[in-house]
Amino acid sequence: MSPTSLAIGMVLASLVISLAVVRGAIAYAHHRGMMDLPGQRRSHTIPTPRGGGIGIVVASLATLPAALGLLTGPWPVPVVAALAVATVSVAAVGWWDDHHPLPVLPRFGIQLLSALLVAGALVMQGMSGWWLPLVVLAGTWSINLHNFMDGIDGLLAQQVVFVGLGLALLAWATAQPALAWAAACLAAAALGFWYFNRPRARIFMGDVGSGTMGLLLFALTAMLWRVDWHLLWPALILSSSFVADATLTLLGRMASGRRWYTAHREHLYQWLVRSGFSHATGGACYLAWNLLVAAPLAALAWFQPEWSVPVFVGTYLIAAAVWILMKRQCLRRVSNKGRHVAS
Repeated sequence: MSPTSLAIGMVLASLVISLAVVRGAIAYAHHRGMMDLPGQRRSHTIPTPRGGGIGIVVASLATLPAALGLLTGPWPVPVVAALAVATVSVAAVGWWDDHHPLPVLPRFGIQLLSALLVAGALVMQGMSGWWLPLVVLAGTWSINLHNFMDGIDGLLAQQVVFVGLGLALLAWATAQPALAWAAACLAAAALGFWYFNRPRARIFMGDVGSGTMGLLLFALTAMLWRVDWHLLWPALILSSSFVADATLTLLGRMASGRRWYTAHREHLYQWLVRSGFSHATGGACYLAWNLLVAAPLAALAWFQPEWSVPVFVGTYLIAAAVWILMKRQCLRRVSNKGRHVAS
């Protein structure tokens, strides 16, 4: 079998495994009573099973390490092993939390250690140890921000598909086939889950999936950075919609003195739904940003490396401005709707 045929087979296997496991997870969640109920801090209106992200996790574990270790341009065993162990760790604590809620500190500790494991493996392969604290912080934030952004139907899954494919193209363009196919396997696994999570969702991702997606996207981005530091900027541009929304929301809650670590409905995608837009429309807004802004600017940063940092900064400044304008518009819609109901 040729390397290309093997790689395509891995991507298709990732898709099929995800579809099959998510389908089984729906029945399992109903049997175990793992249901997310509607509430003041949630954006759905009917009880929905959770934990479907286990399908992405199983598919990723079955294909990503194999792609990274067996295909053309293989990565060192310590890096592949560290990524696999970190993935299992974050997924395991998320799976436990989906069954029985865990305190914050044990979850955060596992997330921190998992990010440290991936970062440490990259240091062993030549990355400067001075970067270790920053990379660990970035990995931990990625795990949590993707968990925060998993709040409406289909949103996180479509983001993982988009960013995964974008990272795959960046890796392929820099002669990193193994890394490219690994990112494609992640995108395929997310697509399999999206089929069941698209509006109206038949199952939610749960912590088992959202945190693991954050870890894997962080790891793939860090590995691209290890190949060529210029690749960091287009990779981060691909994730700009989620990073901007989660970061600005967190900073806003901290600045206002609120309990920023508790559940809430103040992300932009949640305000879109609260102001009257459907889950599908909210997801379409993020997809429009990805396709019309993030993708072209990431391509520009790739084709013009000397412009990559200014393009990156400009992208996030534009994202911040759009975030502020859209949130204000949503607040006006909610206010007007409230006055209309009162009258």
